[in-house]
Amino acid sequence: MKYSNNHVEDIQIAYIGGGSRGWAWSFMTDLAREEQIAGTIRLYDIDHEAAKANEIIGNHLMAREDACGKWNFKVIDSLQEVLTGADFVVISILPKTFDEMEVDVHMPERLGIYQSVGDTAGPGGMMRALRTLPIYVEFAEAIKQYCPKAWVINYTNPMSLCVKTLYEVFPEIKAFGCCHEVFGTQKVLAGIAKKELGIEEIDRREIHVNVLGINHFTWFDYASYKGYDLFPIYRKYIEEHFEEGYNEQDRHWMNSSFNCAHRVKMDLFRRYGLIAAAGDRHLVEFMPGDEYLKDPETVKNWKFGLTTVQWRKDDLQKRLERSRKLVSGEEEIDLKPTGEEGILLIKALCGLDRVISNVNIPNRGHQIANLPETAVVETNAVFERDAICPVVAGSLPENVRQLILPHVENHERIMKVVLGGNRDVDLIVEAFLHDPLVKGRASEEDVRKLVHDMMEATL
Repeated sequence: MKYSNNHVEDIQIAYIGGGSRGWAWSFMTDLAREEQIAGTIRLYDIDHEAAKANEIIGNHLMAREDACGKWNFKVIDSLQEVLTGADFVVISILPKTFDEMEVDVHMPERLGIYQSVGDTAGPGGMMRALRTLPIYVEFAEAIKQYCPKAWVINYTNPMSLCVKTLYEVFPEIKAFGCCHEVFGTQKVLAGIAKKELGIEEIDRREIHVNVLGINHFTWFDYASYKGYDLFPIYRKYIEEHFEEGYNEQDRHWMNSSFNCAHRVKMDLFRRYGLIAAAGDRHLVEFMPGDEYLKDPETVKNWKFGLTTVQWRKDDLQKRLERSRKLVSGEEEIDLKPTGEEGILLIKALCGLDRVISNVNIPNRGHQIANLPETAVVETNAVFERDAICPVVAGSLPENVRQLILPHVENHERIMKVVLGGNRDVDLIVEAFLHDPLVKGRASEEDVRKLVHDMMEATL
C-alpha cells in the first residue's frame, strides 16, 4: 500500500468468491463511491466465468464519470496467486449449491423441524458447516503461507464457525466476521424513536448500542439516541403495538421472503429484558423448536417467513439475468449507498478513520465475561490503523446466556468433527440432539437416520 495526502493507493484485495452475483455488486458500489482508497481487486472463484463477468462489471463501473473510486478488477486463477502480497482478503462463498442447501433446510421437515434460514444454527446450519469448514481449513493454511499479515474479512455463514476455523488453524491470523443484522435492529429502533419522539429523521448510526452475543443471536443491553434511553421507548411501543408489530418499509410483511413484523424481537424483549438484535428469521432458529418454529401456522402468526430454497433458486435466475445485462451494458449499477460497512472498516484499518462497529472475533479479550474465551462472539470493536480493539461488553444475563450456551457448545462439537477429519457421526448426532430446534422433537433413532441421509445427500 502507498500513503499520500490522506489517501491510500495500490491496496491489494483478494476476493475469494469473487464470482458473486449479489454481494459483490454492493462491494463494487461502495468502492466506486470512495475517493480515499484505490487499488486492485483480485477476483478468485471456482466458477471462472462468474468471476470474469464481475471483472467486466467492476471495470466498467470504475470507468463511469460518476465513479470516484480508482480500482482495477482482475481475475486470478489460483489461491496462491490471489493471496500472495494481499493486504486484505475478503471471503464470501456458497459451499456447493442450492441443491445441497435444499436438503439442509427442508429434509428435517420430515421430523416436523422447520427452519427459516438454515445457514447458521439448527440441522441446516450444522450440515452447511460440515461442508464449509474443510474449505476454510484450506483458506487458513494458504493465508498463513502466502499473506500472513493480511486482514481477513469473512462474510460467509455459518459466520461464527467460519471465523473460529480460521483461528483454530492459524491462531495469529488477523480475521474478523462482518454481519449487518445489528444494523437492521438499529434501523428498527431509529424508526420507533422517530414515531415516539416526533423526530423527522434519525440515522441508524446515531443509535448507540452495546452489542453482546453470537452471530445472528445478538442482543443489546444498552441503546440510546442523543441522551434518550431507548429501552422505555421500545417497551412502550411494544405495549401498544405488539399484535401488529413494526415494519417501516412494508406493512404487508408476507410480500417479501426476508420481511418480518419484528414481533419475535418484541416477544423476546418481554421475556428476557434485552433487545434481540437480529432479524426474526435468524433469532427463531436459536430458540426451542416448539416455540416460534413449531409449524408453518405458528410462523404465520408471528409474522415472519420461511425462506424456501426454491425461492433462492428462482432469485438466482434473476441475478444471473441481471449479471448478463450488467456485462452487456443493458443495465447499470445505481451508485447509491448500500448501508454496508466493509469499506469503512478497510479505510479505518488503513489508518484513514476510526470506526466503531459490531464484529465477530474470538472471546480472547473476554469481551463477554461469562462465555468461554474459545467462543467466537459478536460485540462492538474499535477499528483503527492496523488494529481491532474489542469493546468489553460485560456479562450476559444468566437467562440469555443459557439460550446461547447450547450453540457455543455445538460449535465445539462441529469443530472437533471437522478437524478430526473422520466424519464422526456419533458426535454429529450428539450436536443435533443438543440443538434447541431438534431437542425433544424426535427420537435419537430418527435423528440418527436424518443425519445419515443429510450427510449422504450433501457432503
